[in-house]
Amino acid sequence: TVVQLLARFYEPTRGRITVAGEDLRTFDKSEWARVVSIVNQEPVLFSVSVGENIAYALPDEYVSKDDVIKAAKAANAHEFIISMPQGYDTLVGERGGLLSGGQRQRIAIARALLKNSPILILDEATSALDTISERLVQEALDHLMKGRTTLVIAHRLSTVQNADQIALCSDGKIAELGTHLELLERKGQYASLVDTQRLAFE
Repeated sequence: TVVQLLARFYEPTRGRITVAGEDLRTFDKSEWARVVSIVNQEPVLFSVSVGENIAYALPDEYVSKDDVIKAAKAANAHEFIISMPQGYDTLVGERGGLLSGGQRQRIAIARALLKNSPILILDEATSALDTISERLVQEALDHLMKGRTTLVIAHRLSTVQNADQIALCSDGKIAELGTHLELLERKGQYASLVDTQRLAFE
């Protein structure tokens, strides 16, 4: 819901959402779409080539192959792309069905890198991946998050522990707010979740 409100797929029925003190509704929707990038758990890929899927980040602009390759390299996607039969011209199939989950994620991250928006929303971007894919995707995300405002929605707490602010949501409200260390010291819900996840990985 937070992602959909921030992306302006819906408008709030009560209250308001502000960015830098400005009501979100004062921004033109198409202008807002240009300054926000979203990487979802299930990214949307089109039934065209890998290169075209990355270039779709800037649909109204000419995008050079060099720019596409640069974004793919930063997203840890270049190696698997060049190993495919037609490289960047390889078709990805309906909804990217010919690619693995990790490959789809890295193409979505390459697209977001190419778009270079100042605001980035990551919605459970690594939750469906195996360990190797998650490491590659996490490295790409770390690269992507540099120098921009990022909202990360995650159940895997390793994804958010380096954030400037962590908000723990419970029953539709923010139950705890602070840095990773501050929330651990409070020994509340967040600290319990960290302990639970740590045990699960040991």
